[in-house]
Amino acid sequence: PEQLVVAVVASIGAAAIFTVARLIQRQPPSAALGGLIAVGVAGALVLFTGRAEDNFIPGFITNVAYGSAFLISALVGWSLIGLAVGFLMDDGIAWRADKRKRRAFFWLAIMWAALFFLRLGVQLPMWFADVDVQTLGTVKLVMGIPLFAPLVAVTWLVVRATYPRKSS
Repeated sequence: PEQLVVAVVASIGAAAIFTVARLIQRQPPSAALGGLIAVGVAGALVLFTGRAEDNFIPGFITNVAYGSAFLISALVGWSLIGLAVGFLMDDGIAWRADKRKRRAFFWLAIMWAALFFLRLGVQLPMWFADVDVQTLGTVKLVMGIPLFAPLVAVTWLVVRATYPRKSS
């Protein structure tokens, strides 16, 4: 129990330092504070249950929520990727009238849903099987940025191809 308290305090302390650093860099406060809140919730859960492996539960919930949101948005024809890109490219919802854009944004949303469900499909059975915390943490790290970053790059490349630069 004492080790859990030290670990939780250390993780919340580190998250607080990163949050302050992000705020100093004038990054959006919602992103900075969101991470701190997530670490705080996970830490509180660990202290409440006394099980270090319960730190992973908020991540499972997040993967279900994001995976479901991306999947449902694609299946109903209102891809979250399309909505975000339409807003960012000052296109609104006009992308929905373009079959090429609709198809691209459909498949991007499916790919994002697959990423979140893949994480869940690998990590949740490990959690239920009581795999040690270090192994589960390693798997979570490997399935984090190393999978997320290439998908961000693919998304960017598809969006760039879908919205070519306008000649001046």
